[in-house]
Amino acid sequence: MTTEEPLGRVLAVVSQKGGVGKTTTAVNLAAAFALRGLKTLIVDVDPQGAVRYGVGLRKGHPTVGFADYLRGTVSLRDIILPTQLPWLRAMLVGSVSDAAEHDDYARRATETHQLAQLLRVARERCHVVVVDTPPGLGGIVRAVLGLSQHVIVPLQCEPLALQTTPQMLRGIQVALQSNDQLALEGVLLTMYQAGNPSSERTAQYIRQHLAPNLVYDIVVPRSFAAADAFAAGVPVVLRNPTDPAALAYLNLAGRLAEHFA
Repeated sequence: MTTEEPLGRVLAVVSQKGGVGKTTTAVNLAAAFALRGLKTLIVDVDPQGAVRYGVGLRKGHPTVGFADYLRGTVSLRDIILPTQLPWLRAMLVGSVSDAAEHDDYARRATETHQLAQLLRVARERCHVVVVDTPPGLGGIVRAVLGLSQHVIVPLQCEPLALQTTPQMLRGIQVALQSNDQLALEGVLLTMYQAGNPSSERTAQYIRQHLAPNLVYDIVVPRSFAAADAFAAGVPVVLRNPTDPAALAYLNLAGRLAEHFA
C-alpha cells in the first residue's frame, strides 16, 4: 500500500491597485521558497506580464505563456521555464501582455477549466505555486482565489491604501465563504519609509484599524537595491540577500513555509 504525496500549496498575491509591490513580492517570495529547497513555480496571470522582468529568467527565453496555453497553441511543457535557481520555475502570462485588449484572455481564464487543471498539475509537481494576479477584484482574481489555499495582500504605505484596503478585504471574505481551503495569511506593508510622516501614519492607521493577527509585523522597506534588482531581472533575495527588503521577504517566506508544511 502506497501513500500519496500531499499536494503543493497555491499562494495568491493580490492587491487592489498596481504599483504597490505586488509582483516584486510574488517574485521574491517564490525565489525565497526556492532558496529553502522547495520546488516552486511562479505563475503570472496578470496581463501586464511584469514577472518576466524580475524573476531571473535566462536571456533568450520564450515569450509564450499562460495566455497561449489558454488558446491551445502551446502545451504546459512549452511554457514552464527555468530560472537562475534550480528549484524555481516560471510561467509567464505570454503574448497577451503585448495585446491591446484582454477581453478574450479574461474570458478564457474565467470560463474554462484550464486554470484549474493547470494549478492542479502544478500542485502535484511542486511544493509551492505562487500566482501573481492582476490588480483589483476582477474575474481572474476571483477565479484564482477560488483555487488557492493561501492569499497575502501587499499594501503600499501611502494614504491611498486606506481607501482601497476595505474593498479588497471584502472581496477576499467572499472568496473565503466559497473556498473553505483558503486562508488569508495577512496584509504585508510594502515600500515603508521610516522617518516619512505619511508612510508612518499609514502604517500606524492600518495596524490600529485591522485585527492584530491580520497585519504582518514584517515590513518591506522602500529599497533602492530591490528596484535595482528588478531592473536587472533578478530577485533581490538572490542579488542582494542582506538588503533589508530581501531580509523581509526571506523572513516572510520562512513563516509561510511553516504553514505549508
